[in-house]
Amino acid sequence: MENKIMNTEKTVSFITLGCKVNQYDSDAMRTLFVDGGYSQVEDDKDADVYVINTCSVTSIGDRKSRQMVRRIRRQHPDAVIAVAGCYAQLAPEVFEKMGDVDVIVGLHNRSHIVEYVEEARGAGKPLNEVVDIMKVNTFENMFVRPEGEVKTRAFIKVQEGCDNYCTFCIIPYARGRLKSRRQEDAVKEIRNLVDTGYREVVLTGIHLGNYGKDLHDGTSLSSLVSELVKIPDLLRIRLGSIESVELSEELIDIIRNEPKVCRHLHLPIQSGSDSVLRGMNRHYRLPEYKRLIAELREKIPGLALTTDLIVGFPGETEELFQETLETLKELKFSGIHVFPYSKRTGTPAAGYPNQVPNEIKKQRVHRVQELEKEISREYRARFMGKTVCVLAEEVKDGYFEGLTEEYIRVSIRSQGVERGGMYNVLIDTMTDDGLSGVLAKEE
Repeated sequence: MENKIMNTEKTVSFITLGCKVNQYDSDAMRTLFVDGGYSQVEDDKDADVYVINTCSVTSIGDRKSRQMVRRIRRQHPDAVIAVAGCYAQLAPEVFEKMGDVDVIVGLHNRSHIVEYVEEARGAGKPLNEVVDIMKVNTFENMFVRPEGEVKTRAFIKVQEGCDNYCTFCIIPYARGRLKSRRQEDAVKEIRNLVDTGYREVVLTGIHLGNYGKDLHDGTSLSSLVSELVKIPDLLRIRLGSIESVELSEELIDIIRNEPKVCRHLHLPIQSGSDSVLRGMNRHYRLPEYKRLIAELREKIPGLALTTDLIVGFPGETEELFQETLETLKELKFSGIHVFPYSKRTGTPAAGYPNQVPNEIKKQRVHRVQELEKEISREYRARFMGKTVCVLAEEVKDGYFEGLTEEYIRVSIRSQGVERGGMYNVLIDTMTDDGLSGVLAKEE
């Protein structure tokens, strides 16, 4: 392979597919490249290096990852292409055989990606640095340093891997076992981000509720949040997705009593049918889940609850799907992320009988989405005529927008609003997917 990087000013571009954890990983690798003398450019510009952070949560993610590699190679034939992420970890041989990739790094040793890229320039063949992720027991600690315009909300990864092994999910095989970041490292990074202007952090991970259990030193999600509330200019702490069975009483107390911690929880339900939950190897049943929801709403007034749902799991009949619809109507989540079941080779569910046809899965996704619109609108209607607290994030259509602690997007139709400020907003309008209002008058 000839030397592909010719410019004195080296440039790198990132394409990120998939989840917020992947986005954090991309941001951390970008910081490494900047420290290595690279400038970041957008993916529609010519760059010396392209890093494609792949996704494998569904077969669509796999396909998009391959398509992205081919597109970048076609458009930028002389660039170095590196692939990271779940699909690169699970199927490095796919990228080796494509002939378009120079570096395959997967989900470990990403802290060395700049070195691998430099080495690959003259290697003459793909550099495959993927390791057996099941033998990795420690969190790969990387930091994100903001570049360019500072935003108000940062996603911070504090945990990697998953020990649950739901029958539909490929992610434990891609990311390996539970690995937690040292609390002091997470706090240090968040303090640095707050010093640069960030005002809200979202704690993320693959199995966030079990954060700290592998460290055996008393670290937990509760202990981390308790430290973060002490940071003076950090206005909000938001929790990413947490399994319902991992929600401790201590954490519930913190959410109830600490004003900085958003009264919003994302608790995946995945199905509203016990029969389907058993097939999924989910570690709860509906009566248990419903009791928890009722207790949370009683203990934390005004708590917003959102969820994830999979439809079309093998063996999900129309009757079982109706059970799910009735469950959703009963629990009235303020938001539902619904996905069609995707068969993932290597998972138990891929071999289950009674696979649901794609057309039926699409129809069920649509039916849940229609129900979600109705329930979400009903939920947002509660805020009409009320004052909510909004963290201003970005300008859209001439006005600042931001989120309430309940994760509702609000347009502030008033002047004098500044990015990163927290404002009391009187809600007077419902939009298609949020709310709108004006600054509330001070009494």
